[in-house]
Amino acid sequence: MHVFVINCGSSSLKYQLFRMPLEKPLCVGLVDRIGLDGGKWVHRVSPGAEEKSIEINQSMADHGTALLEVVRLLTDPNAGLIKSTAEIDAVGHRVVHGGETFASTTRITDEVKSKIRDLFSLAPLHNPANLSGIEVAEKLFPGAIQVAVFDTAFHQSMPEVAFRYAIPRTFYTREKIRAYGFHGTSHKYVTEQAGRLLNKTDAKLISMHLGNGCSMTAVRGGRSLDTSMGFGPVGGLIMGTRSGDMDTAVIFHLIDQLKFSPSEVNELLNKKSGMLGLTGYSDMRDIRQAMEKGDREAQLAFHMYAYRIKKYIGAYTAVLNGLDALIFTGGVGEHDEMMRQTICSELEYLGVCLDKGKNQSGPAGQRDISREDAPVRIFVIAANEELEIARQCYALIKPGEK
Repeated sequence: MHVFVINCGSSSLKYQLFRMPLEKPLCVGLVDRIGLDGGKWVHRVSPGAEEKSIEINQSMADHGTALLEVVRLLTDPNAGLIKSTAEIDAVGHRVVHGGETFASTTRITDEVKSKIRDLFSLAPLHNPANLSGIEVAEKLFPGAIQVAVFDTAFHQSMPEVAFRYAIPRTFYTREKIRAYGFHGTSHKYVTEQAGRLLNKTDAKLISMHLGNGCSMTAVRGGRSLDTSMGFGPVGGLIMGTRSGDMDTAVIFHLIDQLKFSPSEVNELLNKKSGMLGLTGYSDMRDIRQAMEKGDREAQLAFHMYAYRIKKYIGAYTAVLNGLDALIFTGGVGEHDEMMRQTICSELEYLGVCLDKGKNQSGPAGQRDISREDAPVRIFVIAANEELEIARQCYALIKPGEK
């Protein structure tokens, strides 16, 4: 069966077309800067084999326009991969926030769409774009089963001691204010891959998704026990533009003493803080270049970033009562060998012993960079949220069912 996976970001559209159960991507693509000037679209056919790439500089007004153009290319008589949209059996959608309503992959109905809309306030940059993608896909693929895969669903296994906040109970019971966590699709994929590498179903794992957005998750036996992001995506680790954990008294000081408005504080902590606030750069590659030129602030920020992660490793090892493996994923986690080495340094007491040679080079996809004699494995596993979504769609739908 053919599964078309759609991942709508706030200003982007990522997609892959899979032949299942072979898990073979027939094409992958990214439409970037949707709704902005300077839009770019990259479409790759047969990735990993005799790959053909198409790059188009084209601004897309909205996600609906972008998806329509993608479908036109997929069904193009000369360059297309399918004759018509009728060949698509299922369309899998990444939806960022499912609240407490959705703890698993779900077929999309009018009721499901209504609940996604109800959660707009908890993910204002993403859920509206996700719903837009769903509504357009329903028109473009009328014969396909539409499926929602929620980023928060994987973390619904967290126990109440982990997800509740120490504020009056009614804020949870009435307003559902609690920790939800994010990046769940990524954490689920890489921890399942690590379990296979370890050949262990009850593995104690710490997954580190490190990119512009960052989060960590403690996983035991395939279940999320705790995660660093909470009610929203600003908590936890230091990120590209987000502050991560900080004393809430700072917020009141900004409002009461420095006369910031609440919206200005929100803008500050989400879009002007993190590595950008510390260094002027949000991209770790730019920060590394600044470090090489002797920029002390860049050097400090780099080590602050690693220090916060090490604190969570210690905390989550305690939550798990031991550790079988650390997992690095995401753009920084997969590609920044210096960051991996800094994070893993002085963790020998936990059994974390990095092999510097393996850390410097190795095959793409997944690899073990720990010393042979180390009791804890260190894996680098490439994130593949789209494949995880395709797998969940295939598991939900019987072949031939529509």
